[in-house]
Amino acid sequence: MIIGDRSVFAIESKILKAFDRPSFRALGQFNIHLGGHCYGVDKLDASMVACSFVEIKRRLDARGTHRAPFSAEPNAGKLADAFRDAIYAPGQENRLFFGLPHTEFCNILYSKTIIWAPDGDAAFDDGSYVLQFDVSDQVRLIAFKTRSEGYHHDPATITDTYMSADKFYQVLHRWQEAFELEWEGSCKSSE
Repeated sequence: MIIGDRSVFAIESKILKAFDRPSFRALGQFNIHLGGHCYGVDKLDASMVACSFVEIKRRLDARGTHRAPFSAEPNAGKLADAFRDAIYAPGQENRLFFGLPHTEFCNILYSKTIIWAPDGDAAFDDGSYVLQFDVSDQVRLIAFKTRSEGYHHDPATITDTYMSADKFYQVLHRWQEAFELEWEGSCKSSE
């Protein structure tokens, strides 16, 4: 199932096996498409889709709150690398990130839920990351994959897209409803 336009922004999911337990939902696949690039493991048995389902609900409930003082940085690569350095690279504690101390920068990333993906399961074990910023009446999405070595993004994989908040949140809402209907209508396993 694909909701949205892959060339702009879309969410794709597939159910391989549905489960009774809402905390599992389904074994399957969850991908985010942005600017014609696919982010997330492109494999039918990539993960349990419950984490992605819950994260979509959280994003809908927190509409408009994914704000950061550094969201206007025009260079998406700098934002991607700052995020990766702050969270994953050693020895960053005394560094400033867009004029903010390390602790404050990380606090904004987590408290404002700027990090959409990975979302807690194996769906994004391909090295994909998606950052979301609510900017006025728009949403800015920065998606990328990491290089095989080091902490920074692979420039060939980065996408930086602005869209209306209404359009973005409508895709999330439509996917959530469609996935829930598909899950409810599936033959479920109790395992």
